Amino acid sequence: MRRLPVFFVLDVSESMIGDNLKNMEEGMQRIMQTLRTDPYALETVHMSVIAFAGMARTLVPLLEVASFYPPRLPVGSGTALGAALRHLMQELDRQVITSTPDRKGDWKPIIYLLTDGKPTDQVDEAIRTWHDRYARRAQLVAIAIGRYADLSVLKRLTDSVLVFEQSNSGDFAKFIQWMSASVLSQSRAVGQEGGITLAKTDNALLTLVKDITSSDGVPDQDCVVLVGRCRRTRHPYLMKYERVSPNFEIEGITLSTPHFAVAGCYPISEDYFEWSAPEPEGLVVSTEVLLGVPGCPNCGATSAFGRCHCGGLFCLSGDGEVVCPWCGQSVLFLPGGGEDFDVQRGRG
Repeated sequence: MRRLPVFFVLDVSESMIGDNLKNMEEGMQRIMQTLRTDPYALETVHMSVIAFAGMARTLVPLLEVASFYPPRLPVGSGTALGAALRHLMQELDRQVITSTPDRKGDWKPIIYLLTDGKPTDQVDEAIRTWHDRYARRAQLVAIAIGRYADLSVLKRLTDSVLVFEQSNSGDFAKFIQWMSASVLSQSRAVGQEGGITLAKTDNALLTLVKDITSSDGVPDQDCVVLVGRCRRTRHPYLMKYERVSPNFEIEGITLSTPHFAVAGCYPISEDYFEWSAPEPEGLVVSTEVLLGVPGCPNCGATSAFGRCHCGGLFCLSGDGEVVCPWCGQSVLFLPGGGEDFDVQRGRG
């Protein structure tokens, strides 16, 4: 039986932390539940998962539906789309069986690329290589999660660019139903010539991108992510701030300059640093534009925003002397507020 390779290339950058990453993990589970009930998918579909942040790696190689189990998704700093494309092309060469005069190879692979941000590495050469050697061998659908993804880059990569922006609580479930239905329709249409057979969807849920102007931004201009450590457990966490709309009002004061409001604080594992690209020097943000201070998700301390002389962020509750979990130095916190300062930020 000839295989239909389906690759999911998933953005696991730190800007995805929170609902997006959780929904993506749960969505993969739902897709598999749907595919396992369909005889066409069971016979033909083989799935692989590639994740990318500051680097790219295959989490699951091509496996038949019956043997595939969705992986835990990591998180890291950076959105290395160029690295993801290079890794994808290597995997297409390595895992997909090509046809020869003596045998039929796999059906044309289907690739779903999901991202919510802007590339933090160079993509030009990878995009040229894709169009020169791979675009005719595979079908690629790029899906922008939310309104902050760099649509101009995705449009350079493929004509099939869709935007998904969740506005209601049930939207993500509908999005996953659409992805499942699309894979099913493709598994039933193998052998037919022509383009990919995406399932129909409500235009309010998914919008096909036609014309788009260029945009850029390194680091992410719509999201600020900071990494800290719990001073009790030493486990890392991410604080996520999202850009608020112009003329945002807080405590009766209207803010006309860009500010970022706290969206959450999330525990992460040590592999965050393995998945992260080195941060360039000078990549900082002033606390003056950050609204709100979250608590520590690991120990429950009231503030996750203590700062050491070494620049590391950690949690604390009240005044007094604490030991920095980054460098081991003692830091004394005195009563009263302090001045605003710059902190190292991630690229999103």
